[in-house]
Amino acid sequence: MSTEARRRLMRDFKRLKNDPPGGISGAPCPDNILLWNAIIFGPADTPFEDGTFKLALQFDENYPNKPPSVKFISKMFHPNVYANGELCLDILQNRWSPTYDVAAILTSIQSLLHDPNPNSPANAEAANLYRENRKEYIRRVREVVESSWE
Repeated sequence: MSTEARRRLMRDFKRLKNDPPGGISGAPCPDNILLWNAIIFGPADTPFEDGTFKLALQFDENYPNKPPSVKFISKMFHPNVYANGELCLDILQNRWSPTYDVAAILTSIQSLLHDPNPNSPANAEAANLYRENRKEYIRRVREVVESSWE
């Protein structure tokens, strides 16, 4: 792995430890700095509130010039999350910038939980329910919140 990527990931980890944004945490695996585990707590005043959602972030030697691949390990029902847990999030694709760090990535994902984008769906069923039957959408989200406690 390049020294630049290693240094950057260590800086990201130090920042996340010393000045953690509310409702998120993350750390590299002890034996592999390229693989991180993270937790996002469901934002208050949303159907995701009280949820504890696990994610995996996989970096490569091109970080920070290339975004990590990120996926939910926890079950997720959300318009912008594919069935396999991968996200449809612009900053992880065409809007990536090397200025984003791990804290910014996790904060953006937490914001996505708060404000889904049903116009760019990864999960058509969730997007349709979000637009057309909010009560059923909330019920389905609450199911994944409860399963996140296991």
